[in-house]
Amino acid sequence: MFRRIEIVSIIIFLNVVVFLFWNFSSQEDDSFMAKNFLVSWDALIEGRIWTLFTSVFSHIAFFHIFLNMFVLRSFGSVIEYVLGRKLFLLFYLIAGIISSLSHSLVSLFFLDQPELPALGASGAVSGIVLLFSLMFPREKILLLGFIPMPALLGAILFIGIDLWGVLLQSWGGGFPIGHGAHLGGAFTGLFYYFFLILPRRKT
Repeated sequence: MFRRIEIVSIIIFLNVVVFLFWNFSSQEDDSFMAKNFLVSWDALIEGRIWTLFTSVFSHIAFFHIFLNMFVLRSFGSVIEYVLGRKLFLLFYLIAGIISSLSHSLVSLFFLDQPELPALGASGAVSGIVLLFSLMFPREKILLLGFIPMPALLGAILFIGIDLWGVLLQSWGGGFPIGHGAHLGGAFTGLFYYFFLILPRRKT
């Protein structure tokens, strides 16, 4: 019998397809992509609710998609094995949608930039990483790719960086990074662990 394809592999494939559309499409197609694969508060107010979902599969820069897909493969495969295909996919999609909404709300209320667009799987991936860190807190991970530390400590540091990043952006500084989306995804992982996984472990 053929082995079923991992959900992680399907997600990576879809991200690559959208990435290729961004980079090899015409100017007219770029307008279509911008309207349908970028999320912002303004986009949601205009009725493009689907961008909460489509933006999660959307990348323009090669380094952006490479980093997100590398982290997704590294942590997502483990989480998919533990949760199973259906629950993993559901968690990933919910984390992605909440991260998109989180970006939009942070842009509106903290940055005063409701038009600020975002794209990428970073928020959903943040949810995966945090869930992994809570389930396997002592597992060693490489912070920034070369600093070994327990997974839980790494996750705490990442959350701290994103909180600080939002604060800097609210002051008009910082980097063009979707810290709000990261925090939304991380919150989803936190909620899922403490309200759905942890109670099962205690029974």
